[in-house]
Amino acid sequence: MDFLVVFIPLMPILSAVIIGLGFISDSRVNDDREHKTALIARGAIVLTCFLALTLLVCDLLGKNSGHYTVGQWLASARLTVELNFITSGFSVILAALFSIVLVIVTQFSTFYLHKEPGFIRYLFIFSLFSAGMMLIALSGNAVLTFIGWEMAGLCSYFLISFAYNRPVATINATRVFVTNRVGDASFILGIALVFIYLGTTSWVELNSNVEQLSLPIATVIALCFAVAAFAKSAQLPFSPWLARAMEGPTPSSAVFYGSVMIHSGVFLVILLQSVFEQAPFAMAVLVAIGLLTAIYSFFVGLTQTDVKSSISFAITGQIGLMFVECGLGLWELASVHLCAHVIVRGYQVLSSPSLVFNGNGNPMLPVSPKIRRLRWLYNSSLQRFWLDPITERALVRPIRGLGKDLDYFDSTFIDRVMGTPTSSVRALSSLVQLERKEKETKLPYEASDFGRGNGVAGKIFEWTARIMNWFEERLVLKGIGMDMIDIGRMLGHSATTFEKLILKPRYLVLFVFIMLLIAASV
Repeated sequence: MDFLVVFIPLMPILSAVIIGLGFISDSRVNDDREHKTALIARGAIVLTCFLALTLLVCDLLGKNSGHYTVGQWLASARLTVELNFITSGFSVILAALFSIVLVIVTQFSTFYLHKEPGFIRYLFIFSLFSAGMMLIALSGNAVLTFIGWEMAGLCSYFLISFAYNRPVATINATRVFVTNRVGDASFILGIALVFIYLGTTSWVELNSNVEQLSLPIATVIALCFAVAAFAKSAQLPFSPWLARAMEGPTPSSAVFYGSVMIHSGVFLVILLQSVFEQAPFAMAVLVAIGLLTAIYSFFVGLTQTDVKSSISFAITGQIGLMFVECGLGLWELASVHLCAHVIVRGYQVLSSPSLVFNGNGNPMLPVSPKIRRLRWLYNSSLQRFWLDPITERALVRPIRGLGKDLDYFDSTFIDRVMGTPTSSVRALSSLVQLERKEKETKLPYEASDFGRGNGVAGKIFEWTARIMNWFEERLVLKGIGMDMIDIGRMLGHSATTFEKLILKPRYLVLFVFIMLLIAASV
């Protein structure tokens, strides 16, 4: 029954295609269209859940072989990527659990967003997200997992900015998207290092051949995937994005950040258990980051005044404890903790709109007197320990500045060298045209009648005067008075600009990162 794994992510993809094509052909929205769209999305997710549960039962009965390969997907030189899936173990358990949650949230969404603007758009994005999560859980190689990883992240961006007419929603969605790209870059680097040193992207081959990696290489690979996991699961220093992500609709918040996507980082670490066990330093990093995130989330969560923010910090705190368990080698405990947390947090976020009504007459437990007397801690907690502005300065601004620098270099130099067509107002299209224009603008030297001489002596004096005039104009007046000063000013300005750029944190970090890559490759 291993072949069933192919249809688990395929059903939501087909649902998204049908919903999208239907909306393109007829964009009118009415009750009948909503009912048909909900029926398609709900039917696909229910069928996905049924297939996932069937695959799980077959695995529990020992009928599955453990993996299933559809065929070769990509081949380039030594790189070969197969379309393969995992059909046993914790991956199948998690896929079945995720599919059950997706069915519940899909049903909840059809009632919660009924007659809301963007109802069809929501179910289209939700179907794509479901396919991405199934790929993350069941993919047999890192490339296919990364595709699901990106699908889920892109759908997260679209649903945070679901109310795109509200500036807060779009700003928060962009911040979350940019922050998660840091983890994506680390994920890509990990895939590249695995292929360089083991010649494969398969999770099974990676875990079985991890003994071939030296300690430094195994540590670097583990840290790359750990950073990707920290970013996806909102661990320090990436924690602020989760509170911003709660800007989306409640059903999407429940499935994305309460029960399903937020746990992808922990699942990735559990999937790479063998790699992390070969890297003790990476295990220590898991413990340190997880513990710091749990402490941070506990204190910040005490001063939150809205339900979603309070739940979001409770989520990051519990996931931090899961990373601690992984770092201590308690892999089974972390797996059970993950599954239980998916169920509890999904229910809490879904019921958060009615929490005020249901909690009436049930006061909150008072904070310990020892903590209440720490006013500095209270103020720090209100400001969330200033982690958001620190992250702004340390991550967002350097990346934005680097992007501006690269765009300036591209438009100023690369476009001219390549001859890329640009508007005549901005610049010329190539260096050849620039040089030609400069030559055309130079006026030829014309001697005045006053400087003309007659006879041999006159011609000699005329030529001598012309030479002296050229020397004075070109080398003395322009050279010292204009050109040399301009050149010196330009060189000084360039040197100052270069020094400032080199001393910026983004280029120092980039330089250190390049040196680490060179050292790892050697």
